[in-house]
Amino acid sequence: MWERLEQVKARFRKVEEELAQGVEDAQQLRALGREHKQLAPIVSLHDKWLKISEALERARSELEIAKDPEWRDIVVEEVERLTKERAEVERALKLALLPPDPDDDKNVILEIRAGTGGDEAALFAGDLARMYQRYCDKRGWHWEISDFTEGNAGGYKEIIMLVRGEGAYGWLKYEGGVHRVQRVPQTESQGRIHTSAASVAVLPEPEEIDIQIKESDIRKDTYCSSGHGGQSVNTTYSAVRLVHIPTGITVAIQNERSQIKNYETALRILRARLYEMELRKRLAAEEALRRSYISTGDRSVKIRTYNFPQNRVTDHRIGLTLYNLSQILDGELDELIEALRLADQTQRLAQLEAQAG
Repeated sequence: MWERLEQVKARFRKVEEELAQGVEDAQQLRALGREHKQLAPIVSLHDKWLKISEALERARSELEIAKDPEWRDIVVEEVERLTKERAEVERALKLALLPPDPDDDKNVILEIRAGTGGDEAALFAGDLARMYQRYCDKRGWHWEISDFTEGNAGGYKEIIMLVRGEGAYGWLKYEGGVHRVQRVPQTESQGRIHTSAASVAVLPEPEEIDIQIKESDIRKDTYCSSGHGGQSVNTTYSAVRLVHIPTGITVAIQNERSQIKNYETALRILRARLYEMELRKRLAAEEALRRSYISTGDRSVKIRTYNFPQNRVTDHRIGLTLYNLSQILDGELDELIEALRLADQTQRLAQLEAQAG
């Protein structure tokens, strides 16, 4: 911990020096600004730890010479308080020093698909899409719909969104998995609760340098795009289907009227899916991360239940239950995601301490 802390403080001083000298290149300036923002809280925590440690040493020294019983009791309480406070700050410092996920600052390709439950599942997929759109709005992120297929009664059979924003993947990566809803459908005359599900995939959008795709490995098909019910949207071959021959991964996009735009979007999504495949191979090779119950992003695992009759949301990975379903569906996801982030960090810290011990 302390070795990494010294590295962080040295880098923080270097970043401050470079910023003070002035940086003309806008891209480099943004990168330094992001790095400064990431490192500053760690340095601040260490400064706080040092101040508490100094106060604790003074209190302990005072305790050694205290003669008056009443004064001694006061000093004992102060030593206990400072000891507890320093332990809390030290734990927060250890969490802040955990190696960051290199993908955390990447943009996100968010894929939501209706699962079991027929029309109700498609409606629920629509609810999830709106929930994430509102959450992005609250965080100041930009989102756009890359492609979608509407459900017969509304909602979506499938919707793909691109989310751009600082730290987007670092926050949204915990949303990958199966989301289950329990509610009474509007078409249910006897008031019976219906259970349906939708799957969410959260893919970090890689840079071109992260994933290189050979043109010879892609088969490109073009066709006329169609809308709800199969009617033709336009008569040009603007829809694009890309097939990655080595893996069989297929991406079809028809949202734009421009074939070029659809091709660019399909290529972006294909690159993200290939990157996710490589990421899963890497995680599988790392035993500690492979067993993580939070950050696997396995879309086959049921991660959360939304129960409308009880106004309840339960995240099964950490056993957290909240009774504010309407606010959560309105994009108030911070409490849930922050709890997941903390649980993930705590587990990673325990793994590192176990390896070190």
